[in-house]
Amino acid sequence: MRKSLAALLAALPGLALAQAAPAALPDSGAGLLQVFLGLAVVIAALVGSLWLIKRLAVPRGGAAGALRVVAGAAVGPRERVVLVEVQDTWLVVGVAPGQVSALHQMPKGTLAAEAAAPAGKDFGAWMKQVMERRHVR
Repeated sequence: MRKSLAALLAALPGLALAQAAPAALPDSGAGLLQVFLGLAVVIAALVGSLWLIKRLAVPRGGAAGALRVVAGAAVGPRERVVLVEVQDTWLVVGVAPGQVSALHQMPKGTLAAEAAAPAGKDFGAWMKQVMERRHVR
């Protein structure tokens, strides 16, 4: 049947079978340029959206200075104790995944660690001194 269909088409006058032209190879330079331009547009969109999120997330006015984290210490792999300043009060807060607990409240500027530490010495020296006192007893 194939032979008869090909013979019939060849016999028709004025009807030429179109031969498939070889596929043109794409220009690799233009393809790379298109990829890099697309990448640049995506990176620019990411940077722009991050800048916008940062600008929108900053508290304005009186709320900017109402709360301040004074200090913090890790007490476990995912648990922290944080000292937070709210106006003229310091709050000691325990922070764990999915939970925040108020541990203590004190007036601003009265830290027991400041009174116990010798003036002019760093924390390492103070800690060594305290540990030596414990072992002497």
